[in-house]
Amino acid sequence: MRKSYTSFIKYFIILVLSFFVLGGQPVEFGQESTFFHGYLIETPIIRVGLGINLSDIQIASSSGMKIYEINSHYKLIAEDVQEAWIKGRKERLTEKFVIQVAQTKDWEEAEIFAQELRTKTGQKVYVKQEVEETLVGTFQVKIGDFLTRGDALNYIVKLNQMGIDDTWILREEITAEESKPLWILVNDELKSLHDETVLYFIPRNPQSYLSYNGRDYRGLFILKATRKGIVLVNVLNIEDYIRAVVPSELSPYNFRQLEAHKAQAVAARTYAFKNLGSNEDLGYDLCDTPSSQFYKGMNAEHPLSSDAVEETRGEVATYKGKLIDALYTSTCGGMTENVEDVFMGPALPYLRRTECVYEKQKEWHLRSSHTPMPIYIEGKNIAPAIAGLISLNIIPPNEDPFYYREEASFDEALRWIDHSRDLLGKKNEEFLPQSEELDYASFADILIHGLGWQERVDNLLLDSETDFILKSLEGSNGKSREFIAYLVQAGIFPDADLLRWTDMPLRRGEMALYLWRALKSYEDLIHQGIFKELDGEKIILESDQDEDALVLLPDFYLLKNLGGEKTFSSQLFLLGGEKLKWIEKNGRVKLLEVVYPAHSNILDRDSVYHSWHVRRSKEKLEKRINQYYPIGKLIDLIPIRRGDSHRLAELLIMGSETQAVVKGLRIRRVLGLKETLFVMEKEYDEAGEFSHILFTGKGWGHGVGLCQVGAFSMARAGADYQEILKKYYKGIKITKLY
Repeated sequence: MRKSYTSFIKYFIILVLSFFVLGGQPVEFGQESTFFHGYLIETPIIRVGLGINLSDIQIASSSGMKIYEINSHYKLIAEDVQEAWIKGRKERLTEKFVIQVAQTKDWEEAEIFAQELRTKTGQKVYVKQEVEETLVGTFQVKIGDFLTRGDALNYIVKLNQMGIDDTWILREEITAEESKPLWILVNDELKSLHDETVLYFIPRNPQSYLSYNGRDYRGLFILKATRKGIVLVNVLNIEDYIRAVVPSELSPYNFRQLEAHKAQAVAARTYAFKNLGSNEDLGYDLCDTPSSQFYKGMNAEHPLSSDAVEETRGEVATYKGKLIDALYTSTCGGMTENVEDVFMGPALPYLRRTECVYEKQKEWHLRSSHTPMPIYIEGKNIAPAIAGLISLNIIPPNEDPFYYREEASFDEALRWIDHSRDLLGKKNEEFLPQSEELDYASFADILIHGLGWQERVDNLLLDSETDFILKSLEGSNGKSREFIAYLVQAGIFPDADLLRWTDMPLRRGEMALYLWRALKSYEDLIHQGIFKELDGEKIILESDQDEDALVLLPDFYLLKNLGGEKTFSSQLFLLGGEKLKWIEKNGRVKLLEVVYPAHSNILDRDSVYHSWHVRRSKEKLEKRINQYYPIGKLIDLIPIRRGDSHRLAELLIMGSETQAVVKGLRIRRVLGLKETLFVMEKEYDEAGEFSHILFTGKGWGHGVGLCQVGAFSMARAGADYQEILKKYYKGIKITKLY
């Protein structure tokens, strides 16, 4: 069962006394008061498992460490070393499989069911309290052991015949003996270790840190043997732990909002305190993977996240005085789900369905009176390219479509290239064009020499590439052949199949399109940022880690970029968070491009996981499902029930051998999808049998609790961390523990 807040305090006091009595005296090591001399860990502390069943372990220190060997007594085996190698004996592992047939919050109910099942089956049936599940306090009824997954699958058929359909195969590792350390190498000296040895690695001073597996860690390390082999544990202050968890879970580079990181800090701290002791049999509280919380050590720390942790120091989320199960998900797809429809546990009043929108969301209105007509060249609307060149002062301000359908002159090409060279700060006095005719070959010569790209052609293009690219092209020879091949390869010229002849004359529109493509490769010409708000005639945006203001020219171009399709617009509505691209003229914006996310008011609309598509063949689905359920040939997948957020809560899998009802988060695991918020479209072959299923879904994760991308968008819209937390966790209070 999860501990109440009161029992947590009791556990916490015992833990503190066990490790650091009176300034650092470990009770199990006697009364030696200098054991942690010069190195204390501030309470409260947490133990994080960094690895299980380890064999070869290398531990280093930034500025020296002490190593203690602990068995029936303790002794110092290294006074001041930089590195140590520990070799563990890894016993040959076998595996077993068990079948979970029920789970309940009531221990007596679980035992009664287990006894009935023992009588019916004659098999080993037992009850186990779940300690690794996100929601503990659940008792599982299991049948086993089975030596192979196939044996377990075959037995499920018998259980189905008894009317037991809610089954789940679990794989467990077993060892004939415990895996134990054998020796340690320090200072080129090999030392054997006792079978029951526990090793403590203590930094030489509080400013030092330890390293393992390429990552640096605060606190100290404990290495010990357990039933699952050798385990390495990082013991540290819980606030230092949260400092690393927050940026590991919510990137400070992609999600630069302090209030969102503060919300994540409170959620992560609550989760940590709620789960202290969850893996007591292995000697730690939480592991370092996303199955607990993602913890990447000191390397993950970032000033933004550290500020968030410090500003919320000691704060946790509680409901009626008890720590909540502070679940969080990456992208909820528009709505979070009731916890019982995902984890199949009890309903919790604070983990209810929540629409991922911000009621106080502001909306801004951008207007432009400048909307040029489309200009089509090669079947493409090149008006955005024309607007870009005009904004950069490369070409004259002419938007007449007929003007760009006329042939360009050689002198005109020279002027456009000269303006481009001035813009880029290129000085090439040796550039002396020889031709008076303008065709693809001469324009390639002007463009390559004018932009100074000769070295690119000479060093980055192989002769075999030139021959391959231009094998269908007529009329090219000499150096111009290489120039044309390079421009085709760079995506500036069209493919040779469309080009056909190099002596074809160029129209102004074609020349403008190719020049724009070349200039776009210079990233500094087009600025980028994130829209925040409008302030009169100014646009406030986030750029890098700063906040900038842009002033719009009265006749600026306004472009809407939706899925890569660019169109001019007289007005656009913005909610905040949209990506902006712009071209400045004398410090004022001449062209503004708004890259639209999904056309929605949902807070996670700009996440790459807001919507997704996965197409799977019947054969691949069948193979995957049979790893969990012995269905034989896959006949059909039938949704039975959806939760309040429209996530699939129950799925019927029909097979030639049997059928199974899969519930909650297991649906995602069995089908191998990002989320359970999806719909299915079947595709049929000529025989009328379905051959593929297209899954169209939204979100990434389990969909319960705080939506991390939603929290970021709320913070960007002006919400503080407490408002964010109280949106996703209903009826909670923010409580300060210390």
